[in-house]
Amino acid sequence: MTDPSSTDETATTRVAATRKGVHDRLDSIGPVAPVEFRSRRTLGLRVEAVRQLRRRRTQVAALLVLILPPIIAIAFSLSSDDPSTAGGDQGGRQTSALYGLATAGGANFALFTEFAAGSFLLTVLVALFCGDTVAGEAGWASLRYLLVIPVRRSHLLRQKLFIGLASSAIVLILLPVWAYVIGGLFFGWGPAQSPLGGDFTGSETLQRLAIVVGYTLIQSMVVAGFAFLLSVLTDAPLGAVGGATMLVILSNILDSISALDPYRQFLPTHYQFAWLDALGPNVIWEDMARGVGISLIYSSVLFGAAWWWFHRKDIVS
Repeated sequence: MTDPSSTDETATTRVAATRKGVHDRLDSIGPVAPVEFRSRRTLGLRVEAVRQLRRRRTQVAALLVLILPPIIAIAFSLSSDDPSTAGGDQGGRQTSALYGLATAGGANFALFTEFAAGSFLLTVLVALFCGDTVAGEAGWASLRYLLVIPVRRSHLLRQKLFIGLASSAIVLILLPVWAYVIGGLFFGWGPAQSPLGGDFTGSETLQRLAIVVGYTLIQSMVVAGFAFLLSVLTDAPLGAVGGATMLVILSNILDSISALDPYRQFLPTHYQFAWLDALGPNVIWEDMARGVGISLIYSSVLFGAAWWWFHRKDIVS
């Protein structure tokens, strides 16, 4: 049973702040300096990075990247076929040879995994990270409140795009590195063998792998640009991700039609696998240089269009 006296004491303590004279003491403190609002401190990179890591789609993407190389390695280990005699002529001589050398060592296994995942899986992951940037906020109905805080639109786009590109780059680098480790554990750590004949030294192997990864990063800018532009055009994240993936698939389909020569060389995915030219005895830079130029042109136009559209988009009304 509650003591009435203790109840009265508690009530007296709670209302003590409203007694006469309390506000007079507050006035004696003096003026309080106003807190300056700085929009640049809102929506920080660390906050965005933490949000990215906590999202289920990021965790699923990381899981896919981690389990893909072991699954491929186990499949090669359990297969009774000799990879050097398989592969057929599909994709050309280099593709067939790349498949045949997949079990020659960790470096060759990493190259094959990069080729196998580059046509679809990596495209989807890059589109996922860059397509859910602005559209995700719009889908959660939090975009207008971010802009009312106020957060400058250019600041919001810059933070979102930086985290999206950084996440994509981590995935694109993690896959070949992890595949190299898994391939080394399953098939040895010997230097890479060229699909065109001959072996690389240890330093040449690392150099060629670095060229492949670097070129893949630049090529992914086109997918990122498509996804980012669609992200500011729509409020549906899946629409942005799916739209960017479909545009890449459409480009690949058109690129396979030889009757479109010479115009198909201007498609954004025409030089997608030009990094195969880095696997010969000598690196051939011509196609890779064209691929880098086309990728930078497309990505610059797409990112610029996204910036222009978002600054004129009616969001807060």
